[in-house]
Amino acid sequence: MMKKKPREYYIIDGYNVINSWPELMKLRNNLAEARDTLVHLLSEYGAYERYEMIVVFDALFTDSEEHVEKVNEHFTVVYTGKGETADSYIERNAYEYVRLGKEVHVVTSDGAEQSVILGAGAYRHPSKEFHRILKRAKKELRREYLNKPVFPISRNEISSHLDADTLAKLDALRKMK
Repeated sequence: MMKKKPREYYIIDGYNVINSWPELMKLRNNLAEARDTLVHLLSEYGAYERYEMIVVFDALFTDSEEHVEKVNEHFTVVYTGKGETADSYIERNAYEYVRLGKEVHVVTSDGAEQSVILGAGAYRHPSKEFHRILKRAKKELRREYLNKPVFPISRNEISSHLDADTLAKLDALRKMK
């Protein structure tokens, strides 16, 4: 029996990505829409690749407490609390997950954060590089699912799996009134 590979963790610096992906940069005047679009893109990607996804957004200059939204079983959105940057949240959690033996990938283009992440034992992906990876996966997903028939080409009838004697008995039962 083959053992399932544990899910890799992806921690994404949300606003860093919004400010580097062309389709999200266009939405910067409406941050709620930009966040929703990013969450949608990442949830598709995470589900396809079977990753644990955590997107972190700064709430540094608010008086709010940390807010966590569970989008689904493997996707979480975090809004940091008062006085905490997305960077500090990401660094702390990346370190903790690595310490627990998880494979952790951090998506950010912040050079200082990348250095800390590498020092913690996590992998780093610059935002633009991750954008290319996501687009490639989306193309693969389209090719994989849109180019294949959904229904079986031939019928799978029970009669093809039974011997002649059993078929004769079933036919006799069918004809009885």
